[in-house]
Amino acid sequence: MIRTSHLTSDSAACCWIPLFALRCETARRPELASQSCALLAPDHPRPPRVWQVSALARHAGVKPGMTVSQAIGLCPSLKLCEPDPVHYDERFAQLLTALAGVCPVVEPVELGRTFVGTDGLEGLYGSPERIVDQIRLRIADSGLRSGSSGVGSAIRVGWGRGKFVAWVAANRARPGEAVIVRPGEEGRFLASQPLGVLPLDPDTYRRLRQLGIKTLGALAALPEDAVVSQFGRPGRQLWQLAAGRISEPVVGRVAPEPIIAALTFFSPVAGRELLELALDHLIERALKDPRRSGWRVQVMRARAELEQGASWLVETRLKEPSASRERLLAPLKTQLERSPPAGAVERLAVEFTGFAPGTTELQLFARDANAAARAGRRRALQSAAEEIKLRIKRPMLYHVIAVQPWSRLPERRYALIDYET
Repeated sequence: MIRTSHLTSDSAACCWIPLFALRCETARRPELASQSCALLAPDHPRPPRVWQVSALARHAGVKPGMTVSQAIGLCPSLKLCEPDPVHYDERFAQLLTALAGVCPVVEPVELGRTFVGTDGLEGLYGSPERIVDQIRLRIADSGLRSGSSGVGSAIRVGWGRGKFVAWVAANRARPGEAVIVRPGEEGRFLASQPLGVLPLDPDTYRRLRQLGIKTLGALAALPEDAVVSQFGRPGRQLWQLAAGRISEPVVGRVAPEPIIAALTFFSPVAGRELLELALDHLIERALKDPRRSGWRVQVMRARAELEQGASWLVETRLKEPSASRERLLAPLKTQLERSPPAGAVERLAVEFTGFAPGTTELQLFARDANAAARAGRRRALQSAAEEIKLRIKRPMLYHVIAVQPWSRLPERRYALIDYET
């Protein structure tokens, strides 16, 4: 496994497909396009809640976050769909692969929204309009833009300097179209945009509305110090975004080769204890993969294929990367308890998708069959040395190092230094 440096780009194209998961369902089940339908939230099994809502259901009053009983009470003809997060993730990966064919600097943000760096593409394709056309062409070639109900038919593209300007431009674009903000026009473009495009929490949004501020231009017209005094450090960032003073670059993602361990059950399994045992076994198998030698795991996913074609997917990012089976299993057990699969599991897989360099011991002995044992002995020695130091208030373990091994005087040949834990 090779470390890859991050690539950056000041100019950005934002590709956004609203309601990406629901559009994936509509693409493979075209009859849903003419019905009031909604996807159930994959992370709220009890009580089930609505996640993404079609236009017809929204017109009837159904909103994301409602319970199923509330939604059906407002729209009795509502068609509820079980989520298939593995399918949505595969479709989004297909989109990212297509965009990487335009530029390797691709930064996914959330399901259905990603940024593409466009620095240097003028020499290949020409003007921003031609770059956007190339992005659309690659999406069409990937198969996402097939038919009027296809996922790609709803894509909106925004181009500008920095991620925020590109995102606001995509937010203003119509489905299948693009909005381009040329350099120097950012301030005028942002001035007329609503406050909702800013990353605001509900309380800050309410306070700004109470002050009569409805657009980015109205916010940027206020003195920066006055905004900071009212809203603190986040207020400074909001003011700078509204005034077009911040231009965040696109940071290309590191795409490591994932390590996958999978298990197919002879008969579907629904018991949580059995699933926990299976996850433990799969993590152990994945940790033994030679490609992980010298690396700790930081991002991992568990996915399952359920009966009747449904799926289950959870992802976790560890604050501290680890190569310990117990530490990797703990967050997956929590996720399994919090949002268990909606049906019996036919196939279960664990994926390591993000890695961090290992400790010095792991790096030095990455190809040594005794690496784990040596690292364990070293940890035990460090623990013992720390305990001795705490008990007698001073170090009592020393390293012997060669100073003048050629000397005829024994006391000059070697020296003792404190053992550092």
